[in-house]
Amino acid sequence: MKILVAVKRVVDYNVKVRAKSDGTDVDIANVKMSINPFCEIAVEEAVRLKEKGVATEVIAVSMGPKQAQEQIRTALALGADRGILVESDEDLQPLAISKMLKALVEKESPDLVILGKQAIDADNNQTGQMLGALTGMPQGTFASEVNVEEGTVQVTREIDGGLQTVKLNTPAIITTDLRLNEPRYASLPNIMKAKKKPMETLSPADLGVDVAARVKTLSVEPPAERQAGIKVADVAELVEKLKNDAKVI
Repeated sequence: MKILVAVKRVVDYNVKVRAKSDGTDVDIANVKMSINPFCEIAVEEAVRLKEKGVATEVIAVSMGPKQAQEQIRTALALGADRGILVESDEDLQPLAISKMLKALVEKESPDLVILGKQAIDADNNQTGQMLGALTGMPQGTFASEVNVEEGTVQVTREIDGGLQTVKLNTPAIITTDLRLNEPRYASLPNIMKAKKKPMETLSPADLGVDVAARVKTLSVEPPAERQAGIKVADVAELVEKLKNDAKVI
């Protein structure tokens, strides 16, 4: 079984994101970048399937600037076998990413495609579903448990009412939720080995995909600062503040 796993380069979740002074975008100059946390879970699940003997090859793929090689190398250090970078300096949106993943699926013919359910930068939660629509492959989204059998994959997914279990014929698409697993840390020996693993670089044109943006960001601004709370002397004053100041009752 061959597994294609997508990883996205995002601002590290420990970094406080700031808007540019002109409000055109988020300021990422000199900011620490990392693999999207949901994508780390996807890589971990793919590597675990390989360690169980279910998968024979794990391919890590990313779309973005040349610097996204760092995130692919991290995925290789975590256990992926080879990487593919689709290099582009454009603002890649979910539809363009889905189309490029579709082209890679046709090129590599994986049995499973595993993605994070969403990225922490835009929180779109669209790419996996769009890829399913474009390829016609069955999908199991928000996966909290994955069990692979011969020719099928059983996915337990988190829904509003609890848990739902679906059985998919392969090839299939899985998007990962937080409770699927806990990603490992890359060891120093594996980081060194990752430098020697193969990485292919392509362009959107090589895949025949137009990556022109369909959605335009008009402005980016930080959320309003929260005002400090106040203390009240008694219940009567609390009710008065809620009624006349906050106007919630």
